[in-house]
Amino acid sequence: MSIDASIRLLTVMVLWAACYPLITIGLDLAPHIAFAALRAALAGVCLIALGFLCHRRAPVGVRFWTLIVVVGLGVTSMGFLGMFHAAEFVAPGLATVIANVQPIIAAVLAHVFLGESLKAMGKFGLAVSLAGIIVIALPGLAADHIQGYSLGIAYVVLAATGVSVGNVAIKRLTGQVDPIMAMGCQLLIGAVPLALLSVLTEDVSSLAWSTEFLLVLLALAVFGSALAFWLWFEALERVSLNHANAFTFLVPIFGLMFGAAFFGERLETIQATGVVLVLSGIILVQRSAASSSRG
Repeated sequence: MSIDASIRLLTVMVLWAACYPLITIGLDLAPHIAFAALRAALAGVCLIALGFLCHRRAPVGVRFWTLIVVVGLGVTSMGFLGMFHAAEFVAPGLATVIANVQPIIAAVLAHVFLGESLKAMGKFGLAVSLAGIIVIALPGLAADHIQGYSLGIAYVVLAATGVSVGNVAIKRLTGQVDPIMAMGCQLLIGAVPLALLSVLTEDVSSLAWSTEFLLVLLALAVFGSALAFWLWFEALERVSLNHANAFTFLVPIFGLMFGAAFFGERLETIQATGVVLVLSGIILVQRSAASSSRG
């Protein structure tokens, strides 16, 4: 994997990890689904506006638009719905473990639809990283006694499945459409079902249009969504989905770092062990990729 692709992927993981504390703040200020819809819509508008300013070409063709709709409904509609709603029912530790089966689901889909396959070392690396995530989340798992447990798990599984399917569609789009316009369109498309669901199920008037909420929304939309999706698309143009997805195991690690830096959280010994396992697993996946390219 090139240094350029690695930097893109690491940047995306940092941006996604930074989203979690921001979402936690915003959930106290707005209905969950309305918050998710606003984030997606604003991010989509930002990317499409940038695309027009840079004279980027809009996608053309039924096949490409079909894939963009799949990305929007999967990554944005299902992904954001699960991510924002699960926080109400499931402790972060359990949500982290379940959400990180996404690379495993994606590996199966990538094998079926993209012809990608992992060698034994790569598969073992994914398993080691997943074990590391479980170890990191153990303190949260022990404390999880929240009502609505099953519903919360369902939301997390919904998000993981949607993101997996959407990522396969993104990989199919790479090299054929402009990243900025494609990701901007999918975000706007994905925002529509979220907005409709919010109007039907939530009291939108309870949304607090405070300076704090606007700053959180802007940060999530511009950096956590628009910039992150743009970089993710460009990274997938350079590496396989399986090997890029291995980096998503870093998100909880960066989350722990943010917690220590800004919220005074301490890294427990068991969590440090999990970090070592995650990093070891990613190294194994990347070594598998290197040996595959040499072969």
